[in-house]
Amino acid sequence: MNKIEIIARRILGWKLNRWDRWYDFENNKFIYDSEFQPEHNLEHAMLIVKRLEMMGYTYKADGHTGVYFNDHYAIGETLAQAITNAAYLIADNSSIPDEWL
Repeated sequence: MNKIEIIARRILGWKLNRWDRWYDFENNKFIYDSEFQPEHNLEHAMLIVKRLEMMGYTYKADGHTGVYFNDHYAIGETLAQAITNAAYLIADNSSIPDEWL
């Protein structure tokens, strides 16, 4: 799995419906890979921020290229990329509560 797949599954709770799209059960809709690009689109990255805040993480931007989620820190070339990188660190370390998986 790549970084975006891990975030979609472990943080957003989306299920892979086909090789090119996800299903969001909460909103009852399909999301195509091309429609979810959080590394390149700040609006998409902010969906991740909202979800992590719902899970109890505190978001703090450190300028335009760094972010904190509690004690998890990541940087990127853009704020969107930094958010995505930090979310990946959280998801890949399996620190997401089981009830969110």
